[in-house]
Amino acid sequence: MISAILFINLKGEIIISRYYRDNVSRAAADAFRTQVIGAKRTGVPILYLDKCSFLYTRVADVYLVAVTKSNANATLIFQFLYKMSDVFRAYFGNKMDEESCRNHFVLIYELLDECCDHGYPQITAINILTSYIHVGTVKTLDLPEGAPTADAGITSEITGNVDWRQAGKFKYRKNEVFIDVLEAVNLLMSSKGVVLRADVSGRIIMKTYLSGMPECKFGMNDKLVMDREKSSAASLARRRGGSSGIVIDDVTFHRCVKLGAFEADRSINFIPPDGEFELMRYRITDNVNLPFRVLPVITEHGRSRVEYEIKIKGNFSSKLFATQVILRIPTPPNVSKVSLHPGLGKAKYVAGSNEIVWKMKKFPGDASYVLRGEVKMLVGMEDKAWNKPPISMEFQVPMFTASGLHVRFMKVFERSNYETIKWVRYMTKAGTYQIRL
Repeated sequence: MISAILFINLKGEIIISRYYRDNVSRAAADAFRTQVIGAKRTGVPILYLDKCSFLYTRVADVYLVAVTKSNANATLIFQFLYKMSDVFRAYFGNKMDEESCRNHFVLIYELLDECCDHGYPQITAINILTSYIHVGTVKTLDLPEGAPTADAGITSEITGNVDWRQAGKFKYRKNEVFIDVLEAVNLLMSSKGVVLRADVSGRIIMKTYLSGMPECKFGMNDKLVMDREKSSAASLARRRGGSSGIVIDDVTFHRCVKLGAFEADRSINFIPPDGEFELMRYRITDNVNLPFRVLPVITEHGRSRVEYEIKIKGNFSSKLFATQVILRIPTPPNVSKVSLHPGLGKAKYVAGSNEIVWKMKKFPGDASYVLRGEVKMLVGMEDKAWNKPPISMEFQVPMFTASGLHVRFMKVFERSNYETIKWVRYMTKAGTYQIRL
């Protein structure tokens, strides 16, 4: 796999080098310095020189380089480099540069030896590494002879498949799970009101404070799962009273999720890390529920005056409220006077960006408001035609999902069979939300 790991600064000097095998010489590293750093090479971060493959990434002012002579898995090596940079930041105080590497070179050698064995990546989980490699003075315990030490479980943990959670380490009086469904809705609408592009990018963030080693099962209104359950009478009753299924186009899971079970029956089973983590990312393009509809009417009266009538309507439940709603409406560049009359909130003209900014702190659902205004312009001999940029929009809608995704259940199975308190929150915000004029 990996023959050597090199830390090289922008001058081409090797700060730290760790050779796992003797099939790579110092001359190969010198060739890399000449071809990449000396020549200021950009592009694909893989280089073949002197019968060696160099895979590298740059973090601040340091090149992190992996050298191999075998036909290794490039994706695995890059993933290892990225994870190692995260580990270094965790130990260095969220900072990794040449000075930090020089000040912590002993710690770096310890981490490289712990994370990679004879060139094969072993363990990169920060919570596990901190149990064995302590910053500053190493903590020792006065134990009786023959008693097991903290290092006794290293081998089983680095070779196991759950390195993000340690058995017997976590114990809580109140076992809670917090689930946040965060979505960003993107829209591009034509001047005729036709939706050109609409999609939702979502994330499910979890905070778990659970004792022991719980097995969790997460369920949402996935259309494939709900269609499979359609034959069940109980499931059919739930469908009549609940939401319909959604079709997920792309999905990416945290590595704790058992992908085999998801591919087999679309079930999301996992042993969660402790604390906050991102369970999954997804993208949906079908049946997007647009939270706002904007109807602009802009009338130009010659070259001296433009009238605005911008109507905005909320397409969500009247029981909900959107917050921090902002519309940015473009204006011609040669404006002399602006008169604005918003139906809700405040509106002002921003000369630096040639736009009208209409802000509403709280927008009730299923309501509509109109901004009326007039813009007067200075007329010049060499005025160019106004190239109308689109209207852009910002907003946040709590307890609403543009994709229609809903958490159906969150089951926790643990040996002690404790009761779990679950909290679910939804939030939809604007991604790139534009309406052409």
